[in-house]
Amino acid sequence: ITKRVVFNEMTKPAIEKAFLEPRGIDMDRVNAQQARRILDRLVGYKLSPLLWRKVRGRLSAGRVQSVAVRLVVEREREIKEFVSEEYWTLGAELSREQDRDEAEKERPFFQARLHKLNGEDPVLQSEEEVQPHLVALEKGVWEVGEVRIGKRTRRPAAPFTTSTMQQEASRRLGFNTSKTMRIAQQLYEGIDLGGEEGAIGLITYMRTDSVSVSKEAETEARSYVGKRFGANYVPVKPPEYKTKSKTAQEAHEAVRPTSVLRVPKQIKEHLSRDQYRLYKLIWDRFVASQMAPARYDTVSVDIYAGDEKVAVEKRPYLFRATGSVMTFAGFLALYEESRPEDRPDDDQNQVPTDLQEGELLDLLRLLPEQHFTQPPPRYSEASLVKSLE
Repeated sequence: ITKRVVFNEMTKPAIEKAFLEPRGIDMDRVNAQQARRILDRLVGYKLSPLLWRKVRGRLSAGRVQSVAVRLVVEREREIKEFVSEEYWTLGAELSREQDRDEAEKERPFFQARLHKLNGEDPVLQSEEEVQPHLVALEKGVWEVGEVRIGKRTRRPAAPFTTSTMQQEASRRLGFNTSKTMRIAQQLYEGIDLGGEEGAIGLITYMRTDSVSVSKEAETEARSYVGKRFGANYVPVKPPEYKTKSKTAQEAHEAVRPTSVLRVPKQIKEHLSRDQYRLYKLIWDRFVASQMAPARYDTVSVDIYAGDEKVAVEKRPYLFRATGSVMTFAGFLALYEESRPEDRPDDDQNQVPTDLQEGELLDLLRLLPEQHFTQPPPRYSEASLVKSLE
């Protein structure tokens, strides 16, 4: 069996060096490969016939697929055994007294959520339990307690590995893993951009668990960012990323464009729609990974509610409002990582940063919400790849 070796401008120097500086065979690596083959057979020869009988023919499952099958089965069992329970949360829309003169529809407001009830985490399991609190809160006084002002930075995500590329392509582009890898292979093997050079490899090797980047690519990206976005978008020191997996082999660089100067829009006419979309995703992710972090001003406010005759700190209801305002876009000027299914969006609450302790607030409306605990979701391709990783 022969494997076609793909030469592009990234792999050629490494291959030439390998021929010029041959070394002895590393038997540890040979044995590691043999161990993987044996494990595939020990597992696969028993599991694959089961798939043929129960699912369809010509399916195979080895050391990786068998774990995926088990994860899916275990998740399905969790879903079947799950018993849903009712619970309630309580929020409030609040406004400052100084804004009373504004028209009702235009009056600025922000939201707060019940954080503590009589000093304990609130446990509200039915509408009957919630109703008395609504009556008390409608009659109560709302007063600002501690106001905490801070700053927060958000770092860009690391360049793609095979796994993170598959996850992001699934969430953002709707590609399954096989489609992602097929198109990535095309970009790696090379695309004819209409010049005299012929087919040019547009991305580095797409099967990698490393997030490392060569100094040359790092320098080129920093130069591009400075010219396009400005010097303040270039971090003082190049970002350093570490592979999270303890078993990562890191034999290759991260998945990145072979040159950031091949801007997606400039070569779009030479690519198919899917090639362009995946190349742009890889290009955006890599360039953003070399940019400065985004910066935010944050505010967190404690709000006490209850009888005005009771000291503020002893009032039974403690609500909390949090918000943030972006002060510098940084890498977000180019790219923002999509959020996994189990990670909610950040709260875009517009909490005033100049609230003062002791300031009285107006209650516009209460926001009781009924919820039911949910079973863990079935795996999407992206979430299954992440669990396998």
